[in-house]
Amino acid sequence: MPMSETVTLDRAPPRRRDAQATSAAILEAAKGQFARLGYDRTVLRDIAGAAGVDVALIKRYFGGKEGLFTEALKASFSPTRLQDWSRETFAREVAEMMADHPDAGRTESFQFLLRAATSPATAPLLNVAVQERFLSPIREWLGGADAQARARVLAAAYIGFLVERLIRGEPLKGRERAAFVERVTALFETLIA
Repeated sequence: MPMSETVTLDRAPPRRRDAQATSAAILEAAKGQFARLGYDRTVLRDIAGAAGVDVALIKRYFGGKEGLFTEALKASFSPTRLQDWSRETFAREVAEMMADHPDAGRTESFQFLLRAATSPATAPLLNVAVQERFLSPIREWLGGADAQARARVLAAAYIGFLVERLIRGEPLKGRERAAFVERVTALFETLIA
């Protein structure tokens, strides 16, 4: 073969990069790891492995563990969800949801938030996320007099019912379910009135 000829190899075309999909995969993996292990015991290398990426991408997209944790917290709260709530049906819908068994995804998200609340390293980060992405939208949705205080009470009741549902681990049935839904509906109707 003459020296001037080049050999071409059959190579797969380069894989198209999708930063948004990669970032989303990292966030999902992070929420799962933080939910299972808490902030202190979670390792970026394990998150990268679960997301199928190199750990350098976590640092590139999020700046490190604290930045990733903060973004995972923000992703756990959907402030736009409140826009879909109807004042007429909210109380009953929440009561029925709390009577049911939570799906695995919501359970993991809530466990992530509970672990964040109990860690001195992450509780301040959680406080900021709760204020910006949970309480503020609730306050705006409620409006009216004492909206801030009413938002806190509504959030506390909601979180309390989430904990009860998580501990219970099974849906309510029969007469107990009917009584539960009736009383929880009345409670939330009072809170939004």
